[in-house]
Amino acid sequence: MTEAKSAALAELAVPSLSSSAIATGTGTDQFCLAHPLDSRGKPKESTSPHAKAGEIIGVVVKEAVREALRWQNGLEPSYTRGFFHALGRFGLTQERVLEYLQGELSEREFALLADNLQAVFYEPGVGASAHALAAVLDRVRCGTLPEAAVGEAVRQQVACLACSVAARPQSWPALYTALDCRDEDPLESILRAVALGWKTKWA
Repeated sequence: MTEAKSAALAELAVPSLSSSAIATGTGTDQFCLAHPLDSRGKPKESTSPHAKAGEIIGVVVKEAVREALRWQNGLEPSYTRGFFHALGRFGLTQERVLEYLQGELSEREFALLADNLQAVFYEPGVGASAHALAAVLDRVRCGTLPEAAVGEAVRQQVACLACSVAARPQSWPALYTALDCRDEDPLESILRAVALGWKTKWA
């Protein structure tokens, strides 16, 4: 049951409220089991995922958790593809991003962006790039990536993000060159990529 619950949260990339990690549950998670007593049957010694009963429990719990999150939190899979859902747990909230972009874009460019927030930040390519960056940042946090490789890994992904914002995949080499951010805070690189992508879109 716990494994199924955590799997549902991971699939929806539900952020933890106490760290930048993906949530695995909450402090109020509880399960209640009820089963009729029947002394004639042989008691089950295991309901692990290797047993049919365990498999059924896992499938049902995962479906129930996903449905509960849909009704309680509005966490449809399509909602979770957004830029802010992917990167908000690292501090890239809508407020922070817009504040940065207002200082980087012209008044006209910013007004156009503000009028099209949903279209920009929920665009599938932008969402894919944001989730790819979240995966890189998770690997950095967990120590999977060596420190020397982080800057280049982030640079490649922010170039993809800029291309997606600009809707110009053919501009990847130029945007990669422009985003030489290997010694920069990854979050600043992401912000700069969004600004550059939006400027490139209208250049």
